[in-house]
Amino acid sequence: MKYLDILGHKTWVSVADNDRDRLVLLHGGLSSSSDQIAIGKKLENNFCICAFDRRGHGRTADTPEPFHYESMADETIAFLEAIGGASHLVGWSDGGNIGLIVAMRRPDLVKRLVVIGSNFHHEGVLGGTLTDEAEQMLTKDYADNSPDGPKHRAEVTDKCVKMWQTEPTITIKELSKIQVPVLVLAGDDDMIKLSHTCTLYESIPGAQLAVIPGASHLLPLEQSDKVANIVNEFLTQQLPVVTMMPSRRK
Repeated sequence: MKYLDILGHKTWVSVADNDRDRLVLLHGGLSSSSDQIAIGKKLENNFCICAFDRRGHGRTADTPEPFHYESMADETIAFLEAIGGASHLVGWSDGGNIGLIVAMRRPDLVKRLVVIGSNFHHEGVLGGTLTDEAEQMLTKDYADNSPDGPKHRAEVTDKCVKMWQTEPTITIKELSKIQVPVLVLAGDDDMIKLSHTCTLYESIPGAQLAVIPGASHLLPLEQSDKVANIVNEFLTQQLPVVTMMPSRRK
């Protein structure tokens, strides 16, 4: 565990000490890199696993400024540059939304991108209700790690909700310009509308799609083995993929 100065802010980071292909895990909103430990552990033999807690999340303190996806993308770009540049990105929920923005703004920093339970527009959110167990887990994670103290979670939640109500606003035209290989991954009972997930997949040239049965928005926690296997296959497969009856990929 260590901290780096990211855009003038003390930021918690984790960078594995090996020379394998870098894989950066981007956590969701109201969570932290801790929620992706299971996936990272299953992929660490093949990749150099890296992560950081965004401002106001996990072990990184908050600031008075509101949350915006563009500023979160700024943080991510600065982190990628700090660790040496181009990496694979695996983003869950908000992390995936940020990954899309980074891929559009700085394709030179993204080798391949996996987005899990992500939305390119705020209107694509169906909504959902956390179980008591899931809520307690997230609350405990914040209380155990945040340098701002457990009471600050209410302010972080308020800032997240305000952002989610109006962001992101990525257009299909913008998605169509993404040139890095992308895998769109979701649970069949995700809080993101399935039609929205399919539009995301269909709008990105050459993208791949995986919908996991019996899974919700908390897919990385519910089925970490399956997620890790799918992610590993995507990140290591030869591209472009060759199928026996192509329809979209010609």
